[in-house]
Amino acid sequence: MKIDRLVSIILLLLEKERIGAQELADKFEVSSRTIYRDIDSINMAGIPVRATSGVGGGFEIMQQYKLDKKVFSIADLSVILMGLSSLSNMVHGDELVSAFAKVKSFVPAERAKEIELLTGQITIDLTPWTGNKNVQPYLEQIKQAMQEHKLLSFSYLDRQGNRTPRVAEPYQLVLKGSQWYWQGFCHTRNDFRLFKLSRTSNLKLMEETFSPREYPKPQLDASERIAPKQIKIKLRIHKSILERVLDYCNDEDISPDGEEHYIVIYPFIENDYYYDLLLGLGDRCECLEPPRVRVEMKRRIADMAGVYGDVPFSSRLCGRMTCD
Repeated sequence: MKIDRLVSIILLLLEKERIGAQELADKFEVSSRTIYRDIDSINMAGIPVRATSGVGGGFEIMQQYKLDKKVFSIADLSVILMGLSSLSNMVHGDELVSAFAKVKSFVPAERAKEIELLTGQITIDLTPWTGNKNVQPYLEQIKQAMQEHKLLSFSYLDRQGNRTPRVAEPYQLVLKGSQWYWQGFCHTRNDFRLFKLSRTSNLKLMEETFSPREYPKPQLDASERIAPKQIKIKLRIHKSILERVLDYCNDEDISPDGEEHYIVIYPFIENDYYYDLLLGLGDRCECLEPPRVRVEMKRRIADMAGVYGDVPFSSRLCGRMTCD
């Protein structure tokens, strides 16, 4: 059953007040039986839909369900609908359908267009462009496990590349930046852990349940931990990679160097992650200062070249031309 069809049915009922089963079936290209099942699901989600028979009959949301529309301002409703719409891209569920419909029921008919315009001014799409196809189904499994207090078994890849089997009690889903995490009490480590979803594999919902315990809020602000380790380095970059560098720098840290290049004051920590970021910029980025970072870059580039062995000059030239 698709959430978009359920939401659409609810919105139609809120707008038209009454609509027939066959009209809904024709609109969504499904059978009348499917529509009746959808209506049952909407009722189970807490939205009272009743059916009336005879000429002009059909489905309608009971009038007493529509609460005082003055509870929220137009701005309040726009923000709430925007948040619910973005969340529905990744995490589905009857309670989300119910919340969306309840908020929509507060919208005065004469202000519907205005709210639609305000809601559409900002689009939040949490679905990734590409990458791990397990993200959405794993979010659904974790959400179900939290609601039913069921343990999760999974395999986890740590930062050192070690993969270990784990069992954990799930407590919280966290979206930080563009990455999903989930916090749980890890039975393997006998402590609370924040697991990165992209490092989680073979996730399975277990039949065994757990008694919920008090859990701490995850530490999501790493600035205090990072600040003492962070230094500023000077880079010279080609204009073609400026957009990528802007993800890590402010405008005031960047100054032109001729027509094709920029000088960048770049925040840096001397570890593998940050060196890999610089290496990923290829030959369109040169570290100018400090000398020790420049020397380490040269060592890592030499090690990388050693992996490929002796590459004929013609092959390097062909590859470079293809890349450009």
